[in-house]
Amino acid sequence: MSITEHAGAPVLVVDFGAQYAQLIARRVREAHVYSEIVAHSITADQVVARRPAGIILSGGPKSVNVPGAPVLDPAIYELGVPVLGICYGAQLIARQLGGTVDGDGNGEYGRTTLTVASDGPAPSVLLGAVPPSFDVWMSHFDAIVAPPAGFRTTASTAEAPVAAMEDPARAIYGVQFHPEVVHTHGGQEILKAFLYEVCGCRPSWTMTSVIEAATEAIRQQVGTERVICGLSGGVDSAVAAALVHKAVGPQLTCVFVDTGLLRAGEADQVEATFREQFNIDLVHVKAGDRFLGALDDIQDPERKRKIIGETFIRVFEEAASELGDARFLVQGTLYPDIIESGTKDAAKIKSHHNVGGLPDDMQFELVEPLRSLFKDEVRAVGEELGLPEEIVWRQPFPGPGLAVRIVGTVNAERVAILQAADAIVTEEIRRAGLYRELWQSFAVLPVVHTVGVMGDERTYAHPIIIRAVTSDDAMTADWARLPYEVLERLASRIINEVPGVNRVAYDITSKPPGTIEWE
Repeated sequence: MSITEHAGAPVLVVDFGAQYAQLIARRVREAHVYSEIVAHSITADQVVARRPAGIILSGGPKSVNVPGAPVLDPAIYELGVPVLGICYGAQLIARQLGGTVDGDGNGEYGRTTLTVASDGPAPSVLLGAVPPSFDVWMSHFDAIVAPPAGFRTTASTAEAPVAAMEDPARAIYGVQFHPEVVHTHGGQEILKAFLYEVCGCRPSWTMTSVIEAATEAIRQQVGTERVICGLSGGVDSAVAAALVHKAVGPQLTCVFVDTGLLRAGEADQVEATFREQFNIDLVHVKAGDRFLGALDDIQDPERKRKIIGETFIRVFEEAASELGDARFLVQGTLYPDIIESGTKDAAKIKSHHNVGGLPDDMQFELVEPLRSLFKDEVRAVGEELGLPEEIVWRQPFPGPGLAVRIVGTVNAERVAILQAADAIVTEEIRRAGLYRELWQSFAVLPVVHTVGVMGDERTYAHPIIIRAVTSDDAMTADWARLPYEVLERLASRIINEVPGVNRVAYDITSKPPGTIEWE
């Protein structure tokens, strides 16, 4: 039984090319309703086969009026399945059902005041519980200027005469604003109104049901075969290992590869935690020289990721052979990994070593029990499974390790410098009580030299860049406003305690336009 089968009727989020589709799916799940993301090419017959409780049309980067703009199979509107269009999705509903969408040069971007219509035969189902006027988040150039026949306008803004519309008889709704974004006042309640009142969903999708479905799916996939898990010590691989161990017990062997690119002391911590605390069969492969050799003179970050991904697999293949040719490999791949590595409707941002970096001739069949989950859901699963707090709430760490936090070529000396600086960052962030508040906080080493003065002498040494961000799901992130005294301690300690460093800088770039990692 898959997660889909266990969750019952899903809500389908139709992706029109905006990464907000992932955020919509996450908000639906936060309402304890299972959601799946599907391509806009889905047909009415395919929708019928999935038997969804509702459909949400996402935003998108294009105008509905340009040639080649993505559309929805018109027959879907006739299925009787409730539909909610958001931004581009609302404009598409209007255009496909006979309304008018126009671009007059006055778009809306950011916070906007929405006014709910006071007239009408009955209160709006979606907007009935919100104030007469409230702030919403807009991001559009075109606007719906006339709704289709049968629809009534339920809200407007200064630049969007039809900021919300509905046809309750056909259970089709559209909003120009983004209820999935936290800047929209009461946005989650608006989504819940659609899910509970229109679609008839009930909040029954919980982490307990996820675990039950995942363990059953693992058992069905692997049967009695031997399984190995690529264990990194981070929350993703730890939860994946715990799920598989719960499903197949002694059939699982965890392989921990010490790449030489881990954080200071991490290898010893991983071995102590999983061998001693969880009593899981663990093979510790020390392969630091092999990884550093493979990365010799490599500067391009995409090549680094692909080299590391292939080297991981080769090490796993060798370990599997020694274990009796295990057929299955467990990975802690998450949904954002899939999205950022590129999908049909989302551009590639970077190849994740465990997605775009996998070799074509890999001998394993992958077991990825977390593939459909976001990071916060993985943490919730980990807590439900009883994993310790220091594992569940560990900040994310890239699979390629410090290789993608060294901007330039990688060698043992640079890894040692970065490990020492990164350890200070973690220690001081914990000391300040900020570790759980931050999504990630770490050090970056650019392979450049800067001039400094230390002990009345000129120095020519490396800078260290500190990166700290807040986020809910890593799809977007904001730079953390660390207290000045914390930044001062970080700079002072790194310069004084880490040989080869004479300057510290703080990165204040949000995502977008930057990414969380530097490479």
